Amino acid sequence: MQHIIDRFISYAIIDTESDSHSETTPSTKKQWVLANKLVEELKSIGMQDVTIDKNAYIMASLPSNVDHNVPTIGFISHFDTSPDFSGANVKPQIIPNYDGGDIILNAEQNIILSPNYFKDLLKYKGQTLITTDGTTLLGADDKAGITEIVTAMEFLIKNPEIKHGKIRVGFTPDEEIGRGAHHFEVEKFGADWAYTMDGSQVGELEYENFNAAGAKITFRGKSVHPGYAIGKMINSMLIANEFINELPKDEIPQETKCYEGFFHVHHLTGSIEETVLELIIRDHSKRKFEKRKELIEKIIRKINKKFAKQFGGDIVSAEIKDQYYNMKEKVLPVKHIVDIAEKAMMQLGIKPLIKPIRGGTDGCQLSYKGLPCPNIFAGGHNFHGKYEYVPVESMQKAVDVIVKIAELTAINGINEEKPKVK
Repeated sequence: MQHIIDRFISYAIIDTESDSHSETTPSTKKQWVLANKLVEELKSIGMQDVTIDKNAYIMASLPSNVDHNVPTIGFISHFDTSPDFSGANVKPQIIPNYDGGDIILNAEQNIILSPNYFKDLLKYKGQTLITTDGTTLLGADDKAGITEIVTAMEFLIKNPEIKHGKIRVGFTPDEEIGRGAHHFEVEKFGADWAYTMDGSQVGELEYENFNAAGAKITFRGKSVHPGYAIGKMINSMLIANEFINELPKDEIPQETKCYEGFFHVHHLTGSIEETVLELIIRDHSKRKFEKRKELIEKIIRKINKKFAKQFGGDIVSAEIKDQYYNMKEKVLPVKHIVDIAEKAMMQLGIKPLIKPIRGGTDGCQLSYKGLPCPNIFAGGHNFHGKYEYVPVESMQKAVDVIVKIAELTAINGINEEKPKVK
Protein backbone atom coordinates (compact mmCIF):
# COMPACT_ATOMS: atom_id res chain seq x y z
CA MET A 1 0.00 0.00 0.00
CA GLN A 2 2.75 2.48 0.92
CA HIS A 3 4.48 1.79 -2.40
CA ILE A 4 1.32 2.77 -4.28
CA ILE A 5 0.84 5.88 -2.12
CA ASP A 6 4.43 7.03 -2.67
CA ARG A 7 4.27 6.41 -6.42
CA PHE A 8 0.95 8.21 -6.84
CA ILE A 9 2.03 11.24 -4.81
CA SER A 10 5.29 11.50 -6.78
CA TYR A 11 3.13 11.93 -9.90
CA ALA A 12 0.40 14.08 -8.34
CA ILE A 13 2.73 16.83 -7.13
CA ILE A 14 3.94 17.50 -10.69
CA ASP A 15 1.80 20.11 -12.43
CA THR A 16 0.68 18.67 -15.78
CA GLU A 17 -2.36 20.85 -16.53
CA SER A 18 -3.14 20.92 -20.26
CA ASP A 19 -4.24 23.99 -22.23
CA SER A 20 -6.92 23.88 -24.92
CA HIS A 21 -5.81 27.22 -26.34
CA SER A 22 -2.31 25.97 -27.11
CA GLU A 23 -1.52 24.56 -30.55
CA THR A 24 1.50 22.49 -29.49
CA THR A 25 1.62 18.82 -28.43
CA PRO A 26 1.85 18.48 -25.54
CA SER A 27 -0.14 21.64 -25.02
CA THR A 28 2.01 22.69 -22.04
CA LYS A 29 5.76 22.33 -21.54
CA LYS A 30 5.29 21.24 -17.92
CA GLN A 31 3.79 17.92 -19.07
CA TRP A 32 7.31 16.96 -20.19
CA VAL A 33 8.45 16.88 -16.55
CA LEU A 34 6.26 13.92 -15.66
CA ALA A 35 6.66 12.35 -19.10
CA ASN A 36 10.45 12.21 -18.75
CA LYS A 37 10.15 10.91 -15.18
CA LEU A 38 7.88 8.09 -16.39
CA VAL A 39 10.34 7.08 -19.09
CA GLU A 40 13.10 6.69 -16.51
CA GLU A 41 10.81 4.86 -14.10
CA LEU A 42 9.67 2.38 -16.75
CA LYS A 43 13.31 1.63 -17.55
CA SER A 44 14.19 1.28 -13.88
CA ILE A 45 11.50 -1.35 -13.18
CA GLY A 46 12.70 -3.43 -16.15
CA MET A 47 10.33 -2.55 -18.99
CA GLN A 48 11.72 -2.91 -22.49
CA ASP A 49 11.47 -0.90 -25.72
CA VAL A 50 10.78 2.25 -23.71
CA THR A 51 10.26 5.19 -26.09
CA ILE A 52 9.07 8.78 -25.97
CA ASP A 53 8.40 10.66 -29.18
CA LYS A 54 8.51 14.36 -30.07
CA ASN A 55 4.92 14.80 -28.82
CA ALA A 56 5.62 13.15 -25.43
CA TYR A 57 3.78 9.88 -26.21
CA ILE A 58 5.34 7.12 -24.12
CA MET A 59 5.32 3.44 -25.05
CA ALA A 60 6.96 0.41 -23.45
CA SER A 61 6.84 -3.38 -23.59
CA LEU A 62 6.75 -6.27 -21.18
CA PRO A 63 7.78 -9.34 -23.20
CA SER A 64 5.73 -12.51 -23.11
CA ASN A 65 6.84 -15.26 -20.73
CA VAL A 66 4.80 -18.06 -22.34
CA ASP A 67 5.83 -20.28 -25.23
CA HIS A 68 2.52 -20.25 -27.11
CA ASN A 69 0.88 -17.55 -29.20
CA VAL A 70 -0.98 -14.98 -27.11
CA PRO A 71 -2.62 -11.76 -28.27
CA THR A 72 -0.68 -8.61 -27.43
CA ILE A 73 -2.70 -6.42 -25.08
CA GLY A 74 -2.17 -2.85 -23.97
CA PHE A 75 -2.89 -0.61 -21.00
CA ILE A 76 -3.15 3.16 -21.48
CA SER A 77 -3.49 6.23 -19.24
CA HIS A 78 -2.94 9.97 -19.62
CA PHE A 79 -0.64 12.17 -17.58
CA ASP A 80 -2.20 15.60 -18.12
CA THR A 81 -4.76 17.05 -15.73
CA SER A 82 -7.84 19.11 -16.48
CA PRO A 83 -7.59 22.88 -17.04
CA ASP A 84 -10.97 23.18 -15.28
CA PHE A 85 -9.19 23.60 -11.94
CA SER A 86 -5.65 24.39 -10.84
CA GLY A 87 -3.14 21.55 -10.90
CA ALA A 88 -0.27 23.66 -9.54
CA ASN A 89 1.23 23.06 -6.09
CA VAL A 90 -0.85 19.96 -5.39
CA LYS A 91 -0.49 18.96 -1.72
CA PRO A 92 -2.08 15.52 -1.26
CA GLN A 93 -3.37 14.60 2.18
CA ILE A 94 -3.44 11.03 3.49
CA ILE A 95 -6.51 10.02 5.51
CA PRO A 96 -5.85 6.58 7.06
CA ASN A 97 -8.74 4.47 8.34
CA TYR A 98 -11.40 6.93 7.19
CA ASP A 99 -14.10 7.11 9.88
CA GLY A 100 -17.06 8.03 7.66
CA GLY A 101 -17.26 11.64 8.83
CA ASP A 102 -16.43 15.04 7.39
CA ILE A 103 -12.88 15.55 6.15
CA ILE A 104 -11.50 19.05 6.63
CA LEU A 105 -9.52 19.74 3.49
CA ASN A 106 -8.69 23.32 4.34
CA ALA A 107 -9.53 24.75 7.76
CA GLU A 108 -8.53 28.29 6.82
CA GLN A 109 -10.94 28.40 3.87
CA ASN A 110 -13.54 26.12 5.50
CA ILE A 111 -13.42 23.59 2.66
CA ILE A 112 -14.92 20.28 3.79
CA LEU A 113 -15.28 16.96 1.98
CA SER A 114 -18.49 15.62 3.48
CA PRO A 115 -20.42 12.35 2.98
CA ASN A 116 -23.58 14.41 3.47
CA TYR A 117 -22.96 15.78 -0.02
CA PHE A 118 -20.59 13.20 -1.55
CA LYS A 119 -22.36 10.01 -0.48
CA ASP A 120 -19.86 7.68 -2.21
CA LEU A 121 -17.42 8.47 0.60
CA LEU A 122 -19.31 6.08 2.87
CA LYS A 123 -18.29 3.16 0.63
CA TYR A 124 -14.72 3.67 1.78
CA LYS A 125 -15.13 3.75 5.54
CA GLY A 126 -12.10 2.11 7.12
CA GLN A 127 -9.94 2.63 4.04
CA THR A 128 -7.05 4.98 3.31
CA LEU A 129 -8.01 8.03 1.25
CA ILE A 130 -5.82 10.49 -0.60
CA THR A 131 -7.45 13.93 -0.88
CA THR A 132 -6.53 17.46 -1.93
CA ASP A 133 -5.80 20.32 0.46
CA GLY A 134 -8.84 22.15 -0.91
CA THR A 135 -6.94 24.53 -3.20
CA THR A 136 -6.23 22.33 -6.24
CA LEU A 137 -7.45 19.21 -7.94
CA LEU A 138 -5.68 15.97 -7.02
CA GLY A 139 -4.86 14.47 -10.41
CA ALA A 140 -6.20 10.97 -9.79
CA ASP A 141 -7.62 11.51 -13.27
CA ASP A 142 -5.47 9.95 -14.50
CA LYS A 143 -2.33 9.66 -12.42
CA ALA A 144 -4.08 6.90 -10.48
CA GLY A 145 -4.29 4.97 -13.77
CA ILE A 146 -0.58 5.50 -14.44
CA THR A 147 0.25 4.41 -10.89
CA GLU A 148 -1.74 1.22 -11.37
CA ILE A 149 -0.20 0.33 -14.73
CA VAL A 150 3.38 0.93 -13.60
CA THR A 151 2.78 -0.98 -10.35
CA ALA A 152 1.16 -3.90 -12.19
CA MET A 153 4.07 -4.12 -14.64
CA GLU A 154 6.57 -4.02 -11.77
CA PHE A 155 4.63 -6.79 -10.01
CA LEU A 156 4.63 -9.00 -13.12
CA ILE A 157 8.36 -8.45 -13.63
CA LYS A 158 9.07 -9.44 -10.01
CA ASN A 159 6.74 -12.44 -10.19
CA PRO A 160 7.62 -14.30 -13.41
CA GLU A 161 5.61 -17.33 -12.31
CA ILE A 162 2.51 -15.37 -13.37
CA LYS A 163 2.10 -16.17 -17.04
CA HIS A 164 1.29 -13.44 -19.53
CA GLY A 165 1.70 -12.59 -23.18
CA LYS A 166 3.34 -9.46 -24.51
CA ILE A 167 1.98 -6.33 -22.85
CA ARG A 168 2.27 -2.82 -24.24
CA VAL A 169 1.99 0.26 -22.07
CA GLY A 170 1.10 3.73 -23.34
CA PHE A 171 0.94 7.10 -21.61
CA THR A 172 -0.48 10.14 -23.40
CA PRO A 173 -0.61 13.93 -23.02
CA ASP A 174 -3.60 16.23 -23.53
CA GLU A 175 -6.43 13.77 -22.99
CA GLU A 176 -8.32 16.30 -20.92
CA ILE A 177 -8.58 18.66 -23.88
CA GLY A 178 -9.68 15.92 -26.27
CA ARG A 179 -6.35 15.42 -28.05
CA GLY A 180 -4.91 12.44 -26.20
CA ALA A 181 -5.20 10.06 -29.16
CA HIS A 182 -4.49 12.55 -31.94
CA HIS A 183 -0.82 11.61 -32.34
CA PHE A 184 -1.01 8.09 -30.88
CA GLU A 185 0.60 5.67 -33.35
CA VAL A 186 -1.60 2.59 -33.20
CA GLU A 187 0.63 0.63 -35.58
CA LYS A 188 3.73 1.38 -33.52
CA PHE A 189 1.89 0.40 -30.33
CA GLY A 190 1.21 -2.98 -31.93
CA ALA A 191 -1.47 -4.32 -29.58
CA ASP A 192 -4.46 -6.40 -30.63
CA TRP A 193 -6.57 -4.45 -28.17
CA ALA A 194 -6.06 -2.29 -25.09
CA TYR A 195 -7.73 -0.92 -21.97
CA THR A 196 -7.66 2.63 -20.67
CA MET A 197 -7.35 2.76 -16.88
CA ASP A 198 -9.35 5.97 -16.64
CA GLY A 199 -12.66 5.20 -14.93
CA SER A 200 -13.89 6.14 -11.49
CA GLN A 201 -15.22 3.81 -8.78
CA VAL A 202 -14.21 0.20 -8.29
CA GLY A 203 -15.84 -2.16 -10.78
CA GLU A 204 -16.47 0.30 -13.59
CA LEU A 205 -16.11 -1.34 -17.00
CA GLU A 206 -17.22 0.77 -19.93
CA TYR A 207 -17.40 0.33 -23.67
CA GLU A 208 -20.03 2.94 -24.48
CA ASN A 209 -19.49 6.67 -24.38
CA PHE A 210 -20.93 9.93 -25.60
CA ASN A 211 -20.77 11.13 -29.17
CA ALA A 212 -19.23 14.54 -28.62
CA ALA A 213 -19.00 17.89 -30.35
CA GLY A 214 -17.95 21.37 -29.35
CA ALA A 215 -19.46 24.62 -30.58
CA LYS A 216 -18.11 28.16 -30.58
CA ILE A 217 -20.92 30.62 -31.30
CA THR A 218 -20.25 34.29 -32.00
CA PHE A 219 -22.93 36.97 -31.51
CA ARG A 220 -22.44 40.44 -32.97
CA GLY A 221 -24.04 43.69 -31.92
CA LYS A 222 -24.04 47.44 -32.42
CA SER A 223 -22.83 49.76 -29.68
CA VAL A 224 -24.16 53.30 -29.38
CA HIS A 225 -24.56 55.73 -26.48
CA PRO A 226 -27.13 54.12 -24.12
CA GLY A 227 -28.93 57.42 -23.69
CA TYR A 228 -29.71 57.52 -27.42
CA ALA A 229 -29.88 53.79 -28.12
CA ILE A 230 -33.53 53.45 -28.98
CA GLY A 231 -33.93 51.57 -32.25
CA LYS A 232 -30.16 51.52 -32.76
CA MET A 233 -28.31 49.50 -30.12
CA ILE A 234 -28.04 45.72 -30.47
CA ASN A 235 -26.54 44.15 -27.33
CA SER A 236 -24.75 40.93 -28.35
CA MET A 237 -24.83 39.68 -24.75
CA LEU A 238 -28.61 39.76 -24.74
CA ILE A 239 -28.70 37.93 -28.09
CA ALA A 240 -26.48 35.23 -26.53
CA ASN A 241 -28.90 35.01 -23.62
CA GLU A 242 -31.76 34.62 -26.10
CA PHE A 243 -29.88 31.73 -27.70
CA ILE A 244 -29.33 30.01 -24.34
CA ASN A 245 -33.01 30.35 -23.49
CA GLU A 246 -33.90 28.51 -26.70
CA LEU A 247 -31.97 25.42 -25.55
CA PRO A 248 -33.97 22.70 -23.72
CA LYS A 249 -33.97 23.70 -20.04
CA ASP A 250 -33.77 20.18 -18.64
CA GLU A 251 -31.10 18.88 -21.05
CA ILE A 252 -28.10 20.10 -19.08
CA PRO A 253 -25.47 18.08 -17.14
CA GLN A 254 -27.03 18.61 -13.71
CA GLU A 255 -30.42 17.34 -14.90
CA THR A 256 -29.38 14.26 -16.89
CA LYS A 257 -28.06 10.75 -16.21
CA CYS A 258 -27.39 7.32 -17.79
CA TYR A 259 -28.05 7.55 -21.55
CA GLU A 260 -29.51 11.07 -21.46
CA GLY A 261 -27.62 13.61 -23.53
CA PHE A 262 -27.17 17.32 -22.90
CA PHE A 263 -26.01 20.77 -23.99
CA HIS A 264 -23.45 22.35 -21.66
CA VAL A 265 -22.58 26.05 -21.87
CA HIS A 266 -19.13 26.27 -20.27
CA HIS A 267 -17.70 29.66 -21.32
CA LEU A 268 -19.33 33.00 -22.06
CA THR A 269 -17.41 36.23 -22.65
CA GLY A 270 -18.64 39.37 -24.26
CA SER A 271 -19.41 43.03 -24.72
CA ILE A 272 -22.13 44.94 -26.52
CA GLU A 273 -20.33 44.56 -29.86
CA GLU A 274 -19.39 40.87 -29.61
CA THR A 275 -20.10 37.89 -27.37
CA VAL A 276 -18.57 34.44 -27.71
CA LEU A 277 -20.30 31.42 -26.21
CA GLU A 278 -18.69 27.99 -26.01
CA LEU A 279 -20.68 24.84 -25.36
CA ILE A 280 -20.37 21.10 -25.70
CA ILE A 281 -22.92 18.68 -27.15
CA ARG A 282 -23.19 15.12 -25.84
CA ASP A 283 -25.38 12.10 -26.64
CA HIS A 284 -24.90 8.34 -26.73
CA SER A 285 -27.31 7.99 -29.64
CA LYS A 286 -25.78 9.00 -32.98
CA ARG A 287 -29.23 9.99 -34.26
CA LYS A 288 -29.96 12.20 -31.25
CA PHE A 289 -26.43 13.61 -31.44
CA GLU A 290 -27.04 14.79 -35.00
CA LYS A 291 -30.43 16.20 -33.97
CA ARG A 292 -28.74 18.25 -31.25
CA LYS A 293 -26.38 19.84 -33.75
CA GLU A 294 -29.31 20.51 -36.05
CA LEU A 295 -31.17 22.24 -33.20
CA ILE A 296 -28.28 24.65 -32.65
CA GLU A 297 -28.27 25.52 -36.34
CA LYS A 298 -32.07 25.94 -36.28
CA ILE A 299 -31.90 28.38 -33.35
CA ILE A 300 -29.18 30.36 -35.11
CA ARG A 301 -31.26 30.62 -38.29
CA LYS A 302 -34.23 31.82 -36.22
CA ILE A 303 -32.20 34.56 -34.52
CA ASN A 304 -30.53 35.62 -37.76
CA LYS A 305 -33.91 35.94 -39.43
CA LYS A 306 -35.25 38.02 -36.51
CA PHE A 307 -32.38 40.52 -36.67
CA ALA A 308 -31.61 40.40 -40.41
CA LYS A 309 -33.13 43.77 -41.28
CA GLN A 310 -31.93 45.63 -38.17
CA PHE A 311 -28.38 44.24 -38.29
CA GLY A 312 -28.04 44.07 -42.06
CA GLY A 313 -26.85 40.44 -42.25
CA ASP A 314 -26.23 37.42 -40.04
CA ILE A 315 -25.90 38.43 -36.41
CA VAL A 316 -24.88 34.92 -35.24
CA SER A 317 -22.31 32.49 -36.63
CA ALA A 318 -21.11 29.14 -35.35
CA GLU A 319 -18.23 26.69 -35.58
CA ILE A 320 -19.36 23.18 -34.64
CA LYS A 321 -16.72 20.45 -34.55
CA ASP A 322 -17.13 16.76 -33.77
CA GLN A 323 -14.70 15.62 -31.07
CA TYR A 324 -15.19 11.86 -30.70
CA TYR A 325 -17.77 9.14 -31.20
CA ASN A 326 -19.32 6.26 -29.26
CA MET A 327 -16.78 3.41 -29.14
CA LYS A 328 -19.58 0.83 -28.81
CA GLU A 329 -19.74 0.50 -32.58
CA LYS A 330 -16.09 -0.57 -32.70
CA VAL A 331 -15.95 -2.68 -29.53
CA LEU A 332 -19.09 -4.81 -29.99
CA PRO A 333 -17.56 -6.80 -32.90
CA VAL A 334 -14.74 -7.84 -30.51
CA LYS A 335 -16.77 -7.99 -27.31
CA HIS A 336 -14.62 -10.81 -25.94
CA ILE A 337 -12.15 -8.11 -24.83
CA VAL A 338 -14.84 -6.74 -22.48
CA ASP A 339 -15.71 -10.27 -21.36
CA ILE A 340 -12.08 -10.90 -20.33
CA ALA A 341 -12.05 -7.79 -18.14
CA GLU A 342 -15.41 -8.71 -16.65
CA LYS A 343 -14.19 -12.23 -15.87
CA ALA A 344 -11.02 -10.82 -14.27
CA MET A 345 -13.05 -8.66 -11.92
CA MET A 346 -15.41 -11.48 -10.99
CA GLN A 347 -12.51 -13.80 -10.18
CA LEU A 348 -11.14 -11.10 -7.88
CA GLY A 349 -14.47 -10.67 -6.11
CA ILE A 350 -15.11 -7.28 -7.70
CA LYS A 351 -18.65 -6.67 -8.93
CA PRO A 352 -18.44 -5.36 -12.53
CA LEU A 353 -20.34 -2.11 -13.09
CA ILE A 354 -20.93 -2.13 -16.83
CA LYS A 355 -22.41 1.21 -17.78
CA PRO A 356 -22.05 3.98 -20.35
CA ILE A 357 -19.37 6.61 -19.84
CA ARG A 358 -20.87 10.04 -19.45
CA GLY A 359 -17.80 11.49 -21.08
CA GLY A 360 -14.94 10.17 -23.16
CA THR A 361 -11.49 8.64 -22.91
CA ASP A 362 -8.52 8.22 -25.22
CA GLY A 363 -10.08 4.82 -25.92
CA CYS A 364 -12.98 6.42 -27.80
CA GLN A 365 -10.73 7.82 -30.47
CA LEU A 366 -8.31 4.90 -30.39
CA SER A 367 -11.17 2.49 -31.07
CA TYR A 368 -11.88 4.41 -34.28
CA LYS A 369 -8.17 4.37 -35.16
CA GLY A 370 -8.12 0.57 -35.10
CA LEU A 371 -7.32 -0.19 -31.44
CA PRO A 372 -10.47 -1.39 -29.61
CA CYS A 373 -10.12 0.07 -26.16
CA PRO A 374 -12.71 -0.31 -23.33
CA ASN A 375 -12.28 1.64 -20.11
CA ILE A 376 -11.60 0.25 -16.61
CA PHE A 377 -11.85 1.93 -13.21
CA ALA A 378 -8.87 3.78 -11.78
CA GLY A 379 -10.58 4.43 -8.44
CA GLY A 380 -10.85 8.20 -8.11
CA HIS A 381 -13.93 10.34 -7.41
CA ASN A 382 -14.98 13.97 -7.96
CA PHE A 383 -12.52 14.57 -10.78
CA HIS A 384 -11.53 18.05 -11.98
CA GLY A 385 -11.97 19.87 -8.69
CA LYS A 386 -10.92 20.45 -5.10
CA TYR A 387 -13.10 17.62 -3.74
CA GLU A 388 -11.26 14.96 -5.73
CA TYR A 389 -10.07 11.91 -3.80
CA VAL A 390 -8.91 8.35 -4.39
CA PRO A 391 -8.99 5.36 -2.00
CA VAL A 392 -5.66 3.53 -1.99
CA GLU A 393 -7.46 0.18 -1.78
CA SER A 394 -9.22 1.01 -5.07
CA MET A 395 -5.85 1.52 -6.75
CA GLN A 396 -4.70 -1.80 -5.33
CA LYS A 397 -7.74 -3.51 -6.83
CA ALA A 398 -7.07 -1.90 -10.20
CA VAL A 399 -3.52 -3.30 -10.10
CA ASP A 400 -4.99 -6.75 -9.40
CA VAL A 401 -7.37 -6.40 -12.37
CA ILE A 402 -4.53 -5.52 -14.75
CA VAL A 403 -2.53 -8.54 -13.59
CA LYS A 404 -5.56 -10.85 -13.83
CA ILE A 405 -6.42 -9.66 -17.36
CA ALA A 406 -2.86 -10.40 -18.44
CA GLU A 407 -3.04 -13.83 -16.81
CA LEU A 408 -6.42 -14.73 -18.33
CA THR A 409 -5.31 -13.63 -21.78
CA ALA A 410 -2.30 -15.94 -21.52
CA ILE A 411 -4.34 -18.86 -20.20
CA ASN A 412 -7.03 -18.57 -22.85
CA GLY A 413 -4.77 -17.09 -25.48
CA ILE A 414 -4.82 -18.38 -28.94
CA ASN A 415 -3.33 -15.92 -31.31
CA GLU A 416 -6.44 -14.57 -32.93
CA GLU A 417 -6.28 -12.47 -36.04
CA LYS A 418 -6.12 -8.80 -35.07
CA PRO A 419 -9.64 -7.35 -35.13
CA LYS A 420 -10.23 -5.38 -38.30
CA VAL A 421 -11.75 -2.15 -37.04
CA LYS A 422 -12.54 0.43 -39.69
